[in-house]
Amino acid sequence: MTIAPDDARRDSSPQYRAMRDVVQSLDDTLPGKFEVTKEGIVHDMMSPGGPHEVTAAHVSRRLERVMPDELLAHNGTPDVEGEPEGIMRHPDVMVIAWEDLDVEGSIDPRTVHAAVEVVSRSNPENDWVGKMRDYALLGIPVYAIFDPRTGTGAVFTDIHATPDGPRYATRKDFVYGEGVTIGEWTIPTDGLPRYRDEESGQDPTSG
Repeated sequence: MTIAPDDARRDSSPQYRAMRDVVQSLDDTLPGKFEVTKEGIVHDMMSPGGPHEVTAAHVSRRLERVMPDELLAHNGTPDVEGEPEGIMRHPDVMVIAWEDLDVEGSIDPRTVHAAVEVVSRSNPENDWVGKMRDYALLGIPVYAIFDPRTGTGAVFTDIHATPDGPRYATRKDFVYGEGVTIGEWTIPTDGLPRYRDEESGQDPTSG
């Protein structure tokens, strides 16, 4: 994970800077993904490869087939970081312009057109609850979730103000096999892998 420049650090709280330093120190020594949220450090024990990574790769490639050349569906480093909000996240895929990716340190969330997450078997609430909250707080206009546990997903848009802060107002669900629209681009979802050794999970935000 990457660290923002020193001038950006001065605008963040000491508690957030401490958590970010811990995340950096753990990132290369322990498996999984570490992120900083309003609730503290989140550790997602995702395993490398398998349906999670294959889904992210498929989504990235399918988006890039229909997007203009100045944009890419990036699934590498660095992190997306909102210093004032005290949030540092690492989307599985983010739609961003090439010029906005070419920066030192973390990505400014205001330059991200869309964030995509593939639900983890180890911590599904991180994607369905925590990231849905945090990406709205960061001002990312589109958040798409693909859930290999159930073969379903959802796209969240239309950030609006609430007593608890910015939240997505619109949710559009989809089932694998349907086309899904992420921002201005529609991609197929057929052929995406499912988790084979997991009982069918439920979306914590449904019902």
